[in-house]
Amino acid sequence: MSLRSALGRVSALSTRAQPARITRGGAGGEFFEPSGYLFGEKPLPKGQKRVKDWWEDIYYWTVGGGMVFAAVGLYFKPDTNVQTWARKEAERQMAEAGEFQDD
Repeated sequence: MSLRSALGRVSALSTRAQPARITRGGAGGEFFEPSGYLFGEKPLPKGQKRVKDWWEDIYYWTVGGGMVFAAVGLYFKPDTNVQTWARKEAERQMAEAGEFQDD
């Protein structure tokens, strides 16, 4: 008996021993009945503050810091427009040739 046929038999036996569990296009698991409240949180009584979860401050600081970092990066991004390069190149060549353009 070759190794391939032995592995095929073991594979066939192991799949037969397990019940068929096929989920196609559906989400398995439990279904949470809608409560009618946003995120399932009931409104608090007057004068009572909501207690944050442990991860909320970390999330806000991370997302806010990422936005600031992206804004600074985009503000200082070098100008890579081909028209800007062509204008500078044309002005340099005109200056070398002795032709001047008044802007």
